[in-house]
Amino acid sequence: QVQLVESGGGLVQAGGSLRLSCAASGRTFSSYAMGWFRQAPGKEREFVAAVSWSGDSTYYADSVKGRFTISREDAKNTVYLQMNSLKPEDTAVYCCAAAMYGSLRISSEYDYWGQGTQVTVSS
Repeated sequence: QVQLVESGGGLVQAGGSLRLSCAASGRTFSSYAMGWFRQAPGKEREFVAAVSWSGDSTYYADSVKGRFTISREDAKNTVYLQMNSLKPEDTAVYCCAAAMYGSLRISSEYDYWGQGTQVTVSS
């Protein structure tokens, strides 16, 4: 069992930055690939970014490539999402998730989910 708790969301002006953190419980954090997804009101949940089990590979949605950076720190059981050059369309609830196996861009492949943290970008 893995419990995930996100933090770092908030209100920011367009062009600003935020760093989201996701802290995981348990001693098997390194066994999971980690991902970030987001869901805006009235929209489907969408993939944002993922980092592989080893941390050697990262994956991004086209909409955030070049602006967002995902990283993991296994010693702290934490995954981060650094978000720069934020746009109003980035406004959403951001959730982190853990996957033992599978395609990291697909939400149904993930085994555990956090509750989410709200990110609001004003224009």
